Amino acid sequence: MDTLANCKPVRFIKGGTVHTLAQVAPTRTLLEVLREDLHCTGTKEGCGEGDCGACTVVVGELRAGKLHTQAVNSCIKLAHSVDGMALWTVEDLAAPDGSLHPAQTALAQCHGSQCGFCTPGFVMSLAALSEQHPKRAISREVASQALSGNLCRCTGYRPILDAAQAMAQLPRQPLDSPEVRSGLRALAHVAQAEAAALAPVKPAPKRTPKPRVDAYAAPADLATLLALRHAYPQAQVVAGCTDVGLWITKQHRDFAQVLDVTRVDELRQIDDYPHHIAIGAAVNLTDAFAALVAQRPQLQSFAQRFAGLPVRNAGTLGGNVANGSPIGDSMPLLIALGANVVLVSVSGYREMPIEDLYLAYRTTALRPDEVLGWIKVPKPMPVVRSKTKASSGELCRVYKISKRLEDDISAVCLALNLQLQDGRVVRASVGAGGVAATPVRARATQAALVGQPWTEATVRSAMAALRAEFAPISDMRASGAYRSEVLGNLLWRFWLESQGTPRTDLQALAALDLEGAQP
Repeated sequence: MDTLANCKPVRFIKGGTVHTLAQVAPTRTLLEVLREDLHCTGTKEGCGEGDCGACTVVVGELRAGKLHTQAVNSCIKLAHSVDGMALWTVEDLAAPDGSLHPAQTALAQCHGSQCGFCTPGFVMSLAALSEQHPKRAISREVASQALSGNLCRCTGYRPILDAAQAMAQLPRQPLDSPEVRSGLRALAHVAQAEAAALAPVKPAPKRTPKPRVDAYAAPADLATLLALRHAYPQAQVVAGCTDVGLWITKQHRDFAQVLDVTRVDELRQIDDYPHHIAIGAAVNLTDAFAALVAQRPQLQSFAQRFAGLPVRNAGTLGGNVANGSPIGDSMPLLIALGANVVLVSVSGYREMPIEDLYLAYRTTALRPDEVLGWIKVPKPMPVVRSKTKASSGELCRVYKISKRLEDDISAVCLALNLQLQDGRVVRASVGAGGVAATPVRARATQAALVGQPWTEATVRSAMAALRAEFAPISDMRASGAYRSEVLGNLLWRFWLESQGTPRTDLQALAALDLEGAQP
């Protein structure tokens, strides 16, 4: 098959103009298209793996009639994934009269740029931040989170954070406009017409035609996705491409056919049920963690440490789960929460506990014609009251150990979810990552906890069980001995926090130091 001949054009709005690019290979990145085809060289390539943020751009799409914008990494984002969207690079921010965007003005006034290589990425992250906070001041903490995916080797970040806060004092220059929204609606109509043209002709009796497929297919509904997956099981399934993008940029892998799940309407929803929430596989990490944090506010810090914001904006919870990496951070948490996954094909649905999805290193129970549909996460357990005192409905924490606080991969991840009743552990659910070939449930540790009084003696016994339960390897992130030791230490930290011990982590100590430094 001629891959390029089977690629439909990529259409997006940039600089107020609809750009149409023909014969874009399915694995061509957005950064390559910007720099090599459109000659927008303000967007830089630093790492080629979504870590440094020099390539940050802003993308926008209509959601319920409103423009929704987010900062993403263009170096690992496939060009076809922005089809039908609006796109802004650093070249698009200045007004027609030449006046700079507040993000640009603030960075210049606060001396937030030195060598300048990373500056366009910071500008675009700040522009997205300005768009999302149009009417209120931006705190230092909010600014730090917005810039968590941008690295700078020169400035030490203080002047860049100053710029983020200074933007609020400057005249707004919104990215949103009636012209952009009108253009996006026009592109949506074009996409609908093309989809209708690709729909298979009604078959003769007892004959099912093989659906036509572009080299890069992004179906809008689940039925079409499943039909394509059944007909083309060899196609590479992608979502946010925060991992597959690295296969392309670092391993130089190529795929003749790519099947993008992020446009499937049914998989972009978060559904609320009486006893659980169902997170569609195409929901991005930002929105998925917001839903989890709404149920369990104590997960907020972990959600912010999962990755840099542009990675969370592009990556999906379903992609992280289906990837099967033993150091994927969402899986230990989902195991501890008792989540199930729903696998879907033209033959129907299968549901299983998330830990049963993983068979071996990077090997899952997904069949060739299946896709991950939903992650079902139980809601927090209600508080159960006894005659003597109230029991804690749920004691839940998740800990990530990595060399860098933000935007880094775990060496160890441990998630614990306990139910206590009258001072005794009546239920324990423990998930671990970075300690085996797959994300795992710590069953021996659970057994050491259930039925025991929640005391220091019980915790120390469970710590020994947890350290003995796994034989982690040594690699570039940590030695096996370190990982085993840290596992037990994290359980001890969990015990201390359950007893009300304050300042058990470096973030809390840093905050204390900051408070002490205030005049």
